[in-house]
Amino acid sequence: MNKIATLMTELSTPFPTLDLEADMAWHWPQPSFVRRNLSTPLDDGEQTCLIETPAGTAVEGILVGFDTDAGLLNVRVRAEGEPVSLPFSRIRRLTLTASWAIAQRTPGVPVERAPHVVHERGYRIDLAAGGHLTGRTLGHVKQACGMFFFAPTDEPDVVQRVFVPAAVIDKVSFGPSAEEQAAQRWITSPEQLVAALEAQRTAKVLPLGQALLDLGLVTQGELARALEAQGQEREAPLGESLVAQGLIERVDLQTALAYKMGYPMVDLTRFPLDKDVTRKLQQSVLIELGVMPLMQIGKSLVVAIDDLSRVAHLQASKGLVGFKLVPVMACRARIALALSALPQRLGTDRWSDSVEAGRRTAFGSLSADTGYGRLTSF
Repeated sequence: MNKIATLMTELSTPFPTLDLEADMAWHWPQPSFVRRNLSTPLDDGEQTCLIETPAGTAVEGILVGFDTDAGLLNVRVRAEGEPVSLPFSRIRRLTLTASWAIAQRTPGVPVERAPHVVHERGYRIDLAAGGHLTGRTLGHVKQACGMFFFAPTDEPDVVQRVFVPAAVIDKVSFGPSAEEQAAQRWITSPEQLVAALEAQRTAKVLPLGQALLDLGLVTQGELARALEAQGQEREAPLGESLVAQGLIERVDLQTALAYKMGYPMVDLTRFPLDKDVTRKLQQSVLIELGVMPLMQIGKSLVVAIDDLSRVAHLQASKGLVGFKLVPVMACRARIALALSALPQRLGTDRWSDSVEAGRRTAFGSLSADTGYGRLTSF
């Protein structure tokens, strides 16, 4: 057989058949930030639910099926009753009353925590027929049939699933997250930073809980539950308890302890970059220590950092002879974002230091310790 005949024979071989119906069971959506598929098809079990009618009446029932294509709910009002089909247009909100975990522990792996401070926020739905619905949600999913919400409960990382049909929605608006609310109070300009450093000398020490809220590290609900648990057990300090529960990392606690002592908090996403000041430090050092230079005041260099124990090591760096470091605080994640954007903001294609040095983590472990004393001058 010649080559052309062989090729024609190969092309005539039928492709394998794809079974497009293999996994067509409908799944309740999950928040976009959840990396694992923890949901279960409604076909696998009935769900207790609360149905709100257009008039606002709440009816308890059992959800048997959810057909997004047909726009129908199959529900039983009584446990022994026959299921009835209910069009989406005849409800304004459906809540599955059973708790649903959006984060689960995997054996041998640290527990995954949902980022409440980033994703939890209030919502308001203006209804097409008049009136409105409100609630809080940990993320949301929008589909053609409507919007799916995840209402927080008193249990960490456990929600109730909520559905609002598209037909009843006129407009949806969301409030700020805990992190966004906190960022509104952070310093965004050199003038504000100078004033904050002056005020630091006489600043009052904040309660740790208030510091955590101001930094956007916990939500009001998380703090309230932690304080209640602390009052009952009276064993671990609040900060250690939050770390043990996985609600904050230890570096977050260190940032909060410094902030409560009066160290100003800077929003690096809005604070202007001073290129001359930034170039005073080798960029590999910035990456290694997780620090962002901000401004020069006389012989003092103001730097944003999330852990004061790194200051002593930084002070010993080349290029800082004759400068006194003045540390202020910034969130660990925002320092990392600011450092990753430095090449572009400085107008360079790559770090000016060695590639090998740049591979180090921005938050390496160092043993130097400067404590949390106040600054007396700069």
